[in-house]
Amino acid sequence: MVYGYIRVSTNHQNLENQQLEIEKFAKINGIHVDRWIEEKISGTKKPEYRKLGKEIMNNGKEGDMIICTEISRFGRSLIMIMNVLQFFLERNIKVWTIKDGYRLGDDIQSKVLAFAFGLSAEIERQLISERTKLGLERARLEGKQIGRKMGRKSDYYKLSDYDEYIRKELILGRTKQSLADELGVSWTTLNKHLTRILFK
Repeated sequence: MVYGYIRVSTNHQNLENQQLEIEKFAKINGIHVDRWIEEKISGTKKPEYRKLGKEIMNNGKEGDMIICTEISRFGRSLIMIMNVLQFFLERNIKVWTIKDGYRLGDDIQSKVLAFAFGLSAEIERQLISERTKLGLERARLEGKQIGRKMGRKSDYYKLSDYDEYIRKELILGRTKQSLADELGVSWTTLNKHLTRILFK
């Protein structure tokens, strides 16, 4: 399966130019695009909330290829882009970009890059965590409110009313991501809730 991935940040931007670029590139390289994934959404949104995650990352298989105009289409931040690329490379899904000229696949160079992306992303996560901790500590010292206000219910426990519904939908083959979207929580929150109800 060859995916043509197109993303713009706002409804005012046009998807057509990116599609024309990909079609021209595919023709020159003798590639047929089997499926187009188009979305108008900010790159700051996590992939799991975008078609990138729901339709490509969830369904992509070894040997598939993704073509996009430039690597920045995958996300706004470096850590997000590295995580997406690492995900694809670990599953032997090729990523080709037109303007940047990246050809990431199942060769040894790509495997080295996958390791580098993973390591860089982990370092960045640690740095973000450290900056967050320092910021929280500074806020505490300044007497600011940290965490949820008294009486506010966590998303984690908001799902308690849906235990039976969640179990039934999963048995019927529903994906966790689609359930999380319907219930208005993240995939991580739903997964933690499932762990809690399984072992309570």
